[in-house]
Amino acid sequence: MRLIFAGTPEFARVALARLHAAGHEIVLVLSQPDRPAGRGMKLHASAVKQFALDQGIPVAQPRSLRLDGKYPDEATAARAVIEAAQADAMVVAAYGLILPQWVLDAPRLGCFNIHASLLPRWRGAAPIHRAIEAGDLETGVTIMQMDAGLDTGDMLLVQKLPIDDQDSTATLHDKLAALGGQLMVQALELSARGGLQPVPQPTEGITYAHKIEKHEAAIDWAQAAEPIVRRVRAFNPFPAASATLHGETLKIWAANVGTGIPPVGTEFGSILTVAPEGIAVAAMNSVVILAELQRPGGKRLRVADFLHGFALQPGMVFEARDSAPLALRT
Repeated sequence: MRLIFAGTPEFARVALARLHAAGHEIVLVLSQPDRPAGRGMKLHASAVKQFALDQGIPVAQPRSLRLDGKYPDEATAARAVIEAAQADAMVVAAYGLILPQWVLDAPRLGCFNIHASLLPRWRGAAPIHRAIEAGDLETGVTIMQMDAGLDTGDMLLVQKLPIDDQDSTATLHDKLAALGGQLMVQALELSARGGLQPVPQPTEGITYAHKIEKHEAAIDWAQAAEPIVRRVRAFNPFPAASATLHGETLKIWAANVGTGIPPVGTEFGSILTVAPEGIAVAAMNSVVILAELQRPGGKRLRVADFLHGFALQPGMVFEARDSAPLALRT
């Protein structure tokens, strides 16, 4: 098929590469404008744009596609190249811009979306993070026929994927990216011979995966160990869970639920034991074992290596989130 592809991050690049390898003619790529990144804050192309450039595929980077929006000239220019492409379909994966109706109507077969959840659960911006944070046992990929709503279109293909109890957003992202590319190729093959059967999304079980905010990273030690550990996994690699000790904010990259409960009266966030295998911290009627940490400007280190440069001792207390007084265990 003649395809337009709209996407920005690595998740989308994987799908684009899979479609390209399958022999589809990618006539145009849409991606977010280059963003400053790194210590020098130099402009960097998105993963999707870089792949497209390497393959000689034309790229457009409008800041908006709304003809009546803030950047009407860019939207008008994008409309010209989209309509000139005469595409059979547009494939959208983590693009980052809302598609107005004129875009949805432009390709002959409309726009297909690769969404990393089992719709209608976790519509929205961060379905992988929120599934792990919520303790879901499974997730998957939904290929959806896009409409004007937020992830509300008919489902075309769905495939489930179990969430391993050690999965982080980083590892689950890679599994879902590969599955998404595979499923999108399958959907286009079925579409070419009229084999897709659209199914409306259920009206029950709708949840929204709101965008991850940096302030969510701070660990709340007044929670139980299980939700704390899930958040550590969910926020790896972004924004990375964090905890502050003596004014220094440490990133927590890996943690596990410990055994037993802290003694009565122990403050939430108290360090109970320190060992090369892990640092035990008091939570609500439970214990969190910190396994991988990082100091500001330092490297991610397993506890055994981290302790060589940071002398942690039992009795130290991580600061409470939002600098509120630490609650006492009763």
